[in-house]
Amino acid sequence: MGELAAEKHVQYIISVEKNKDSFESVVMEHLRLNGAYWGLTTLDLLGKLDAVDSDEVIQWIMQCQHESGGFAGNIGHDPHILYTLSAVQVLALFDKISVLDVDSVSNYIATLQNEDGSFSGDMWGEVDTRFSYIAICCLSLLQRLDKINVEKAVSYIVSCKNVDGGFGCTPGGESHSGQIFCCVGALAITGCLHHVDRDLLGWWLCERQVKSGGLNGRPEKLPDVCYSWWVLSSLVMIDRVHWINKEKLVKFILDSQDKENGGISDRPEDAVDIYHTYFGVAGLSLLEYPGVKAIDPAYALPVDVVNRIFSSK
Repeated sequence: MGELAAEKHVQYIISVEKNKDSFESVVMEHLRLNGAYWGLTTLDLLGKLDAVDSDEVIQWIMQCQHESGGFAGNIGHDPHILYTLSAVQVLALFDKISVLDVDSVSNYIATLQNEDGSFSGDMWGEVDTRFSYIAICCLSLLQRLDKINVEKAVSYIVSCKNVDGGFGCTPGGESHSGQIFCCVGALAITGCLHHVDRDLLGWWLCERQVKSGGLNGRPEKLPDVCYSWWVLSSLVMIDRVHWINKEKLVKFILDSQDKENGGISDRPEDAVDIYHTYFGVAGLSLLEYPGVKAIDPAYALPVDVVNRIFSSK
């Protein structure tokens, strides 16, 4: 089956961060905060978070904060709820949420909730169930869920449920594994998983596994390592992960590694990137692969980090 080239992946992640002129670094310029979350969470899952200078990371993150309270993908860019969650998650990894003005951040998120309970991503108003999850996850980590109308937020998510048991980005939108994670994750965090038809959704999700062992995001699409997270996390949350062939999925992820230079790609023989490296390792964590720390399927953070946050209540 092969082994996880953990040390190579650690070296790869650190090299991407150091080489600001590389192609990967340049094309990620506008979402560097997301990249920081993917890379640093991978390091933590592999037990190597101490390989980076936490003070330097935290200082840079705080420079990405906008006067509105939200965070941008990089210094000088516009704030968005997506980058705001990444900022909170990275600070959580280092146990440094205390550096935030929590009310400022949570007020920013609360202003993005719409009358129907949905959330916009930023001031321009795009609505998507991704943003519902992000708002709920972020506010929960900040212990400020009381800032929003949770009941309305849940009702909107439920309105996006389809006859196949899945969820779309808006009411009537096609079921997609990424959106399903967002909706199931939000319902799990708010204690509302009773709205999910576990058998129907579990069937749809396990049908995402193809002959190679990999998972796809929707019917008739190619398998992609990132769905080792999006599909698996949902299956774990609804207690149906035993419906897929775990061994074949582990092999698909390991076959997608660059064992010489580190990193994981979307599928075997393709170019590696930070995004798929994170979701590959996170998928292995959900599969209880040896040597990888446990990850929380709803919060997308190591279990010990989540426990630390909520034990401090």
